[in-house]
Amino acid sequence: MDFTFDDQQLAFRDAIRKFLMVEAAPEWLREIWETTETGRSAELRAKLADQGLTALSVPEEFGGINVGDLDWTLVQQELGYFAIPDSLTATAYLGVYLLNHLPADVALKREWLPRIAAGQARVAVGHPINPMVADAKNADLLLLWHEGEVHALSPAQATLRMNPSIDLSRRLYKIEWTPSEATRVCKATIGQKLWAGTIDRAGLAISAQLIGLAQRMLDLGVDHAAQRKQFGKPIGSFQAVKHHMADVAVKVEFAEPVVHRAAYALAHDDPQAPLYVSQARLAAGEAALLAARKSIQVHGAMGYTWEADLQMFMKRAWALNATWGDTKFHKARVTAAVLGDAARLGPGTTFA
Repeated sequence: MDFTFDDQQLAFRDAIRKFLMVEAAPEWLREIWETTETGRSAELRAKLADQGLTALSVPEEFGGINVGDLDWTLVQQELGYFAIPDSLTATAYLGVYLLNHLPADVALKREWLPRIAAGQARVAVGHPINPMVADAKNADLLLLWHEGEVHALSPAQATLRMNPSIDLSRRLYKIEWTPSEATRVCKATIGQKLWAGTIDRAGLAISAQLIGLAQRMLDLGVDHAAQRKQFGKPIGSFQAVKHHMADVAVKVEFAEPVVHRAAYALAHDDPQAPLYVSQARLAAGEAALLAARKSIQVHGAMGYTWEADLQMFMKRAWALNATWGDTKFHKARVTAAVLGDAARLGPGTTFA
């Protein structure tokens, strides 16, 4: 099995990295979160669409690029590294997956996929595993779970109640709505499989973002250790600090291929893909949480202040690690796979 990414995939990853380095500076993201009600920038969204990010998963017949889970994993690592908010992933990866796999006679996919590819529509996805739906108020379309079915409605058809988050880049909403024949676009006989695939892809996306976040926090810790001085020398020269950063580097180095293995499994319809996704979530979560803890120790109390970049990535890692299945959920899935105990699995998640 070859986990090596080809030159085209790496070149696209590098192009996205250079773009985000310029367009998504931490000080600018903080300003957006503080000064706008939605916490989102139409200007940045348009630029992301120009880079082709909103069209990545959309089939070519609907104006997209039609790339798969492996390509998305590299992109998600960069989205994590630069703390790009959830709405891009929810729309261009999860929303497109659900829409694209609806039955062929469902007009919804023909209506929304071209708009998503052009960057003209936002989608929010809701499932019981995630009681709070990110960016629901900003969305043009809500795709929601109900007893295995897929329902589609506009935010105007629901009551949205905002819920605070420790990560100010996240706009979370509790949705109150009434399922009906008018909102249902897919029966449970088909929907259960779609939701299982959505959970796995959400888990993969979160895992990749956590790897990106861990690497960013590691880089911030190393930079601070090189600049901060005590007793006339950089603190990075002290053995204890070196060990902190080395521990994080090892965790990230070992977790990253586990995430890539999960992406490969999903891309190739491996029956054990849910197992590999949960393994990736656990490994990436451990790396990100360790990076947050060690980097804040290197920074001292100042690392938690609003003006410090570290707090952005640290809080995001904490929040994402409980998104689309917390540690307990993914440990239960791994246990279920190992023991063959289907009763331990969550709603809509099955192993072959």
